[in-house]
Amino acid sequence: MALFSDDDREGLTPAEQCEPRTPLPVRMVASEEYLPITQSEKQRETQARLYAIADEIAPKLAMTRRRFFQTSAGMAAAFVALNGTFGELFAVGRAEAQTPEAANERAKALSGQFIMDMHTHFLRDDTKLTGFVKMREGVAAQGWNPALSKAGAQTIESLKFDNYFKEVFLDSDTKIALISSAPSDIPDDWFLTNQMMADARAKVNGKAGSKRMMTHAIITPGAPGWLDNLDAALALKPDSIKGYTVGDNTHKELARYPWRMDSDDTYKGYEKAAKAGIKNVCVHKGLWGRQLDERFPRLAPYARVDDVAKAAKDWPQLNFIIYHAAYRLDDPDWALAQFEKTGRIDWVTDLAEIPVKHGVTNVYADLGQIFAQTLVAQPRLCAAMMGQLVKGLGADHVCWGTDAVWTGSPQWQIEGLRRLEIPEEMRKKHGFAALGPADGAVKTAIFGDNNARLYGLSRAEADAVAGDRFAAIKADYLAAGADPSNQRYGYVRRG
Repeated sequence: MALFSDDDREGLTPAEQCEPRTPLPVRMVASEEYLPITQSEKQRETQARLYAIADEIAPKLAMTRRRFFQTSAGMAAAFVALNGTFGELFAVGRAEAQTPEAANERAKALSGQFIMDMHTHFLRDDTKLTGFVKMREGVAAQGWNPALSKAGAQTIESLKFDNYFKEVFLDSDTKIALISSAPSDIPDDWFLTNQMMADARAKVNGKAGSKRMMTHAIITPGAPGWLDNLDAALALKPDSIKGYTVGDNTHKELARYPWRMDSDDTYKGYEKAAKAGIKNVCVHKGLWGRQLDERFPRLAPYARVDDVAKAAKDWPQLNFIIYHAAYRLDDPDWALAQFEKTGRIDWVTDLAEIPVKHGVTNVYADLGQIFAQTLVAQPRLCAAMMGQLVKGLGADHVCWGTDAVWTGSPQWQIEGLRRLEIPEEMRKKHGFAALGPADGAVKTAIFGDNNARLYGLSRAEADAVAGDRFAAIKADYLAAGADPSNQRYGYVRRG
């Protein structure tokens, strides 16, 4: 892939080939969008703590370490290890890790929680993304069968639909997901075309017998014929539209059509979408570290959020959902130090301040990689970002999205939000509200209620998933003994 130079590739390894099958990642796992950071000392400490807990408890339960990591108690142990390294940020006790019955009871009690993940990915069957193929020789292929083979040649298949189904709908508490894509100036390098997303939605919902999947239509403002392409996409009746303001996010050095959210040309697209009944405009922002400013200075201005407020003000009938909450995604320790010194987090703070500064109520934050990466690398930074977003945008304007399956099943992220709390001293200093219990008002809104409202999901549609064919498949899978892979599908940096 173009973002990764030959020198970059020398230091990277596909995560599924080398990362331990721990309940949550023990180092940054990056997609093709950005370069991962080397495992930090604190992450190594967390990994060591987790192994020590497992090696103490697993033999008493007559389990291997790997099997223990597949259990609810193993998941609890991972958060005990994080607390041991970073301080008490997660609601978990060592007794939960030591007592499978208690861990299972908690997991079962929360398993019915309504979770609507509106930011997920899989790759098209005929993908030509050679970077994925070359660097991922070795991804274990798995299918619809809940028995799922543990052996076999490793291929690109784990980034396709069959494994996505297992990771998202069997091995997590996700009830409804939106399948997204990413555009490219090279047609074959789209993750999924708009037609493919519409076809996937029809296939999945037909198999489920309920509304389990929604889709974007990808927009490419400024590209030749983009408005005609939008007309064709809108005819597919997408649930929302999505764009990347840097243009071709896959081949950044070739990107010819970056765009602003507040340009006249982009407004022509909003007008078409609004007339078609589309209310939600999802925009990829952030994930743009300082090194990318130097590498792609022409695109850097388009990654920021200084075009959000005017678009929101000019189009009050639309909702603007900023993916990844615009987080710059730099070294998490550096970002935390900046926050502790200045009270600001690059671009996240700017996004959170838009409603007060500009008097708009139609700007939302999707969590995406912001949550996945900081949760395991620097959870105090994760807590700070959650505090800023809830304070600035409101708990009813922060939306659940995980960017799965790049970092594996979203269940560890679900558990992370369920357990995360903003430290009291941080709340007092910055005026943040508590996130509250796993099933409390704030987390319930973030996990599902906000997305359900944005996407017009009826109560009957939300309730229907509990009794559909996917629910029956999952019940059989759990009864046979769940077998979560604990795999990640991005890249890690060696060293």
